[in-house]
Amino acid sequence: MIKVLIVDDQKLLAEGIQSVIEVSEDIKVIGLAYDGFQAIESIQKNQPDVVLLDIRMPNMNGVVATKEIKSKFPQVKVIILTTFDDSDYILNAINYGASGYLLKDIGGTALIDAIKNAYKGDTILPVKIAKKITDAAMMVSSDKEIKLKKAFLFSDREVEIALMLFEGFTNRQISSALHLSEGTARNYISTIYVKIESENRTDAIAKMDAVLKK
Repeated sequence: MIKVLIVDDQKLLAEGIQSVIEVSEDIKVIGLAYDGFQAIESIQKNQPDVVLLDIRMPNMNGVVATKEIKSKFPQVKVIILTTFDDSDYILNAINYGASGYLLKDIGGTALIDAIKNAYKGDTILPVKIAKKITDAAMMVSSDKEIKLKKAFLFSDREVEIALMLFEGFTNRQISSALHLSEGTARNYISTIYVKIESENRTDAIAKMDAVLKK
């Protein structure tokens, strides 16, 4: 049984989402919360597996709440569920560890499937949202590209992935945004580490930062 917490400042909407997803015999809603602070309290008390989290809420919005939830309860999967498709929200929430991002016009069956997939560890991104992430990843400074290519002799794809690493994307987020398998993404990242002469992400980011500051 997948335990789900719904967090939305609109009580009627939260209750509506509850009625939709509890159609599934595999999902149980263990609570409703109406802002980020209540969400964190409920997670501590009820230990859900998946949190459906609205973005725009009073007191603590969904992006900040995602950061707090993932830092305190890293095992909990967070799915951002909202009417907004602003790319800044998308990138921030995903970078803070959200498992995915869904728009509230999603159908009931698709929402249930998304919860089950997130629970299994998949990244949940509708096509148009994945495109926004890809576009954002592509909108990197040409100056940064030139500096990294010159310093480390990166290929075009390597510099693209290196910059995403630098911005804090996880391997899974990189593979999803660039439509690569996770294995392919890991191979690129391993090559990047070799070229930078680093053994881990922290050291690689530090060396890229030193180059980009020149």
